Amino acid sequence: MTADRSLPGLLTPEASLHRLADDLAARFTGVFARETIDRYVFESYTALARTAKVTTHLPVLAGRFATERLTALAQSKGALSSEACEVLFVCVQNAGRSQMAAGLLQLHGGDRVHVRSAGSQPAPGIDDAVVAAMAEIGVDLTAEFPKPLTDDVVRAADVVVTMGCGDACPVYPGKRYLDWQVRDPAGLSVGEVRAIRDDVDARVRALLAELQPAPA
Repeated sequence: MTADRSLPGLLTPEASLHRLADDLAARFTGVFARETIDRYVFESYTALARTAKVTTHLPVLAGRFATERLTALAQSKGALSSEACEVLFVCVQNAGRSQMAAGLLQLHGGDRVHVRSAGSQPAPGIDDAVVAAMAEIGVDLTAEFPKPLTDDVVRAADVVVTMGCGDACPVYPGKRYLDWQVRDPAGLSVGEVRAIRDDVDARVRALLAELQPAPA
């Protein structure tokens, strides 16, 4: 990692990552070796750094990404169990379609589902028009960020929904794979994105009804 020129009193990115690894090592005691924790933390930071527009909060985002990946890995290995159905949405940039689908499924599914999203070629940030269109229906995407597709989140999923990313997603037996033909919102106006949002919303509601019918 390159030398840091942070202000006095502030943690360097490397120090922040080591502190994060300490926290995750405590959280996953008995599940993963410290070497695994360190590798996931630094790999996650490096992966996000390739596309990030702003690096100020990159260690924090890397921490969220590493935590998500380690949780998924623990689930796939049977070290963590969850009654919620695990759904993964994948598109190319993880800046539009998959983010909208994840937000909508979380909105409608609540505790009945656990949702992740990823991109085969993640963008630097989520499309502004997508953020605006989702805010109109009460889904806040301002804290979300594009994440690269990793093997661990695919392994942990019960259902994988792809949207325009071709064969980028690995296929494992025992999982349900769906491919949704949804228009890419990149570069479109908020009005155009609304139509895509509503299309995705209808698909998400139908999927949720199939996965786990709402209680009477």
